[in-house]
Amino acid sequence: MKQLATLQALFQAEVDQLNLGTTPEMLYDPMHYILQLGGKRLRPILSLMGSGIYGDPAKAMPQAMAIELFHNFSLIHDDIMDAAPLRRGKTTVHMKWNENVGILSGDGMLVKAYQYIAKCDASVLPEVLDTFSNTALEVCEGQQMDIDFETMDEVTASAYIKMIQYKTSVLLG
Repeated sequence: MKQLATLQALFQAEVDQLNLGTTPEMLYDPMHYILQLGGKRLRPILSLMGSGIYGDPAKAMPQAMAIELFHNFSLIHDDIMDAAPLRRGKTTVHMKWNENVGILSGDGMLVKAYQYIAKCDASVLPEVLDTFSNTALEVCEGQQMDIDFETMDEVTASAYIKMIQYKTSVLLG
């Protein structure tokens, strides 16, 4: 448990000093806002733990940040699609600003995620980009399945499990 707390503190320190950009404020303020809402940070912590098996977990910080940025991009878009008023007990991005700002800020977070992924060792960059891109697409597929289910009379258990797997568990590895 001590290692977990240490990694959480390490990652939170990175989030706290993160500067994704400043102007235009309507693009970047929502990005910083959603990241400051907290959460378990399970996905980046698991990345750091995996890296720790082979050495210094901090070496994987850019990739852990990429995963967190991507996850939050998906949350902004999911909240818009679900018309959700709250995220982690706070006003959602699209309600605090508006839907267009939410879409653009989410898209910006996706781009930033790829910028962080690109900081990995050049010898593994093609494989990392391929894995990250495939995972990102599966999250989008899961979200589309979720939307499709809203208009279906019946959803099989296996289809529902696949949707959950794509929307959530693919980012957990």
